[in-house]
Amino acid sequence: MKVHVIGSGYVGLVTGACFASVGNQVTLVDIDEAKIKRLQQGESPIFEPGLEEMLTANIAAGRLTFSTDTTATVGGADIVFLAVGTPSAEDGSVDLSALWAAARDVARGIEEHAVVVTKSTVPVGTARKLKAWMQDHTTVAFDIASNPEFLKEGAAVSDFLNPDRVVVGTDSDRALEALRRLYSPFMHREDRLIAMDPTSAELTKYACNAMLATRISLMNELTGLCESVGADIRKIQHGVGTDKRIGRDFLYASLGYGGSCFPKDVRALMSMGGEHGRPMQLVQATYDVNQEQQRRFFQRIADAFEGDLVGVKVMVWGLAFKARTDDIRESAAMTIVELLLDAGATVTVHDPKALDNARSVLGERVTYAADPYLDATGADALVIATEWKEYRVLQLDHLSSCMHGRRIFDGRNLYDASLFSGSEFTYHSIGRPSVHPE
Repeated sequence: MKVHVIGSGYVGLVTGACFASVGNQVTLVDIDEAKIKRLQQGESPIFEPGLEEMLTANIAAGRLTFSTDTTATVGGADIVFLAVGTPSAEDGSVDLSALWAAARDVARGIEEHAVVVTKSTVPVGTARKLKAWMQDHTTVAFDIASNPEFLKEGAAVSDFLNPDRVVVGTDSDRALEALRRLYSPFMHREDRLIAMDPTSAELTKYACNAMLATRISLMNELTGLCESVGADIRKIQHGVGTDKRIGRDFLYASLGYGGSCFPKDVRALMSMGGEHGRPMQLVQATYDVNQEQQRRFFQRIADAFEGDLVGVKVMVWGLAFKARTDDIRESAAMTIVELLLDAGATVTVHDPKALDNARSVLGERVTYAADPYLDATGADALVIATEWKEYRVLQLDHLSSCMHGRRIFDGRNLYDASLFSGSEFTYHSIGRPSVHPE
């Protein structure tokens, strides 16, 4: 099939590359000329395991091409995916300006029947509005469908190739059959396509992310109580997660959720609820707990230095919002760094993949470390803010020889607290008793 993907962010790149990998002819379009030039050379502008290799292979095979002009290239497409950015507006609602612009260009360019699919996360009712919008810009017949993505950054390629489910919202049998055919190579063992109306499909995406964010916030809210009463959140996670009705996923206490989806979608769901006179009280609480978790962790660092961080040297390990990605959007790690800087601390940062992205935000306000240990020399405290595997085996002897201070603040509960028993370090984690030198 001839597939066009408008937008080359995380979702658009993975969508285009994966559809090309099973034999479709895919054109990926983006208005960013510099990004398109990089892609034409087989260079991915983002870090996502397996993505760059897939891009290179499909470019070489002639199945994946790139353009900056939607109208000029979309003419013969069977299916067009709109995967442009839909960021939060200042009031928490969704900014759809890029979506409307992309849809206008598609409408002006299609020459025969096409299925136009919203892959971007969009507010409820967008598919119906999109159809009316495009009808104002074309006389060519087309169908509309909603096909929300459920990809985890760091495992997006694997998730696409082996989906838990594919949600398709459309009122058109023709569009449904076209998308069923397109996704069939990923469902050779079981048909996991779930068909529904467009409005339900749009809300399914928000409901899913709100549910996962709520699980995270519930466990994070419990960490404060754990610290007050002396309970261990990791033991509680195990006790709760082994209940088959609940499961283990998204029950890990941390600095809070971040990235391009959960924060934006939680705010959007709150906004949509307000617009329709249905306040999302549980979703609001989920958001509030997430914000407070980051402030509370920072306060523990400040309290350890009697509230005065001016001149304190802090080494921060991890800047991406989670491991296996270079994405720093809404990263709790970045929030902690900003709070430390605002308090007058001197900050050195390390991340295996996200330093370039962080530099565009932090500039020269921090020192960028090439080695997490050597560049910790003279640090008064170490903060672990992202759960990279590179940090999982802690070399205490090495830290002892290079750090000036003896305080470790583990925002991801990477380490067994017994590791620090009998050591010279004070170890603070989340939802567990601190360990102090004997």
